[in-house]
Formats: sequence, structure tokens, C-alpha cells
Amino acid sequence: MRALCWNGVNDLRVETTPDPILVNPGDAIIKVGLSTTCGSDLHFIDGYIPGMREGDIIGHEFMGTVMEVGPAVTAIRPGQRVVIPSFISCGRCWHCGRHEYSLCDNTNPNGHLQEPVLGYPTAGIYGYTHAFGGYAGSHADYIRVPHADVGCFAIPDDVSDEDALFLSDAGPTGFMGADFCAIRPGDVVAVWGCGAVGLMAQLSARLLGAERVIGIDRLAERLAMARDVVGSETLDYSAVDSVPEALRELTGGRGPDACIDAVGMEAHGTGAGYAYDRVKQALHLHTDRGQALREAILACRKGGTLSVLGVYGVMDKFPLGTLMNKGITVRTAQQHGQHYLPRLLALAQQGDLLPRFMATHRMPLEDAVGGYDLFKHKKEGCVRAVFVPGA
Repeated sequence: MRALCWNGVNDLRVETTPDPILVNPGDAIIKVGLSTTCGSDLHFIDGYIPGMREGDIIGHEFMGTVMEVGPAVTAIRPGQRVVIPSFISCGRCWHCGRHEYSLCDNTNPNGHLQEPVLGYPTAGIYGYTHAFGGYAGSHADYIRVPHADVGCFAIPDDVSDEDALFLSDAGPTGFMGADFCAIRPGDVVAVWGCGAVGLMAQLSARLLGAERVIGIDRLAERLAMARDVVGSETLDYSAVDSVPEALRELTGGRGPDACIDAVGMEAHGTGAGYAYDRVKQALHLHTDRGQALREAILACRKGGTLSVLGVYGVMDKFPLGTLMNKGITVRTAQQHGQHYLPRLLALAQQGDLLPRFMATHRMPLEDAVGGYDLFKHKKEGCVRAVFVPGA
């Protein structure tokens, strides 16, 4: 089969690789219908997250058709369209029982690589370094899905492929981020980032009852999408001296009730703090450019909630004292997709959550290297590049 493979820092190639096979009784083989880029992929493509090996197939956000199932699989059958969360979960361990699916105890065979840094390993994830299990990713003709009864969700006939695609990762990540905010009537929610996860967080905050949602970015086309499609107020951070001060003015001096960071370790910004982060990251003295997260902490009202969706490693100058003195509640996690997908599919059926608008570029899998270039450098207004295997 054909697949997009990592061969070194900023070295991606579409190559011929072996077809996947059933390994365990609970496995399924999925013919990938659509897969898409994700901002967290850039962290290992750019070399900030270690653990990739030459020839690894990347990608973790996808949908497709069931081709073959193991003898223990009962919830799906060949021929069904399915969407699969990016994290692999067993459905039986203590954490899965608490619906903390990205913290599954049983799906990361390389957990020992995480323990020195995290203390305990997380679940495995498709196409995302050997520290997260070394699983083959979704930018391919076919993919093996372990624990298929837990990880595969049948797509209703009236939900399109592109809407289902973004319910694999961006949708549940954004919805979880808004859910973490415990939104009450009258709340103001500010979201850093108007990429796919940020847009989904904004849309989800509105669905969960926020009175006002403010999307923060610098790219005109993304701000327009947040404003015109999602219905958010928008703030161009490059046009103001201080984002926290601008948010203070927009909220009558109180600050947002909840702040969502949907940016992560490769945040862009302005001023001396951003320059400081760029230099330290380039010298590998820390992994993160933390301007968006620091701004969110400073901007959040006293007693408010900070929801962190961006992927982070090691950050310098983290303002812990600000969190403590302001009494801010912090919620963060990798997405628990298996918990949220039934609700999101129902919202898609109702027409309330239709994320297909984020598929700004669609192309054959053979053009995936160029797709990542468009996505990484935000060329031609690219929010997400969608790949079609076999096209």
C-alpha cells in the first residue's frame, strides 16, 4: 500500500509499505477514506518531540470503511463506514472505566519511554512517536485498528465523510476543552487559536451555552472563519499591544470566565517574550513557545477556568504563582474521544456540528508532502489539508 512516512526532521515521503494484517482477535482493518493533517504532527516533524524512526507512517485523524475484523469483534462489520478516535483504548482498565480513554493503561507497549517524564504512561496513539506506542498512522491506504469494538464508531448515513473525519480528533478535542470550562449562562469564553481545534472549541462553547465566545489569532482568513462560520467575536493579537488588556476591555474589566489554549508549543506571538521563546527553542534549551498559554493565564478572570488543549513539553517561565494567586482552575488532557463521539455524531446528525468547513484543501494521498507544506506554513488559507488514499 501507499503511505506517508517520516524519514527525518522535516523529511516526509509517500512510499510503498506492507499492508497491515490482523494481529489480535479484537483488531479491524480499515480502508482509509479520508485522513487529515493535525497541528500536533508538526511537533515531531519539526523535531521538537523525539521518538520517531525512519519509515514510520504518520497521521492520527481519519475515517474509513471496515474491510476485515478479528473473531472477537462484535460491534462493527465489514462494509460499515466508521470514524476512529486518535487515542487507542482498551475499554476495560480503570481509566477507561472512568471515561479517561487517552489515559488507558493497556494500549501503550512502550510506556517505559514515558515514565521518566510523565511518571505513568498514557494510551497509545496512531502515528505519533514510539513513546506513544509506535503504531502505524492513518495517512495510508489501510490501517490496523486495535480494540476495534471500543475504537470504531459507525457513521450514520446522513453524516458526510468530511464531517465524520473531523470528529476523529479536532471535534472531540475542542468539545472536551469547552466541556472542561463548566460553562454557565452568561459566561464569556476566550479561545487562543483559530485552527481546527480552536474553531471546534469555539463552536462547542457556543453549543454548551456560552453567551460570548472570543477567538484569538493573527491570520485574517482564520479570524473570518471564526467570525462568519462559527459566530465568534474575534481578536487579532498582532493588532493590539496586549491581548490580556484587550480582553479586559472587551469584558468590562473582569476578564473572560474561561480561557482555552488551542495553540500549544509552537505558538506564534509578538514582543520580547516571543523572541526569548524562539531563541531558547532553537537552542533546545526548552521545547515550548509558551506565549499563548501565558497570555491565557494572565487574561483569565479571578476564580475562572483555564482549559489547555495545546500539546506541551518543557516550558520556561511558567507563571504558576499567577494561577495560584488568582484561584484559577486548570483542566487539561489529551482528548477522550470515545467518551465524546456518540454525542458529537448526534450533534452532526442534527446539523448543529458540521465541521466540514475546515477542509480547505483536498488532495490525493500522493500529494500529502505538499499538503503538509501548505498546512505548516498556512499557505493559501489552509486550515486543514485532507488526503484521499487511492485518488
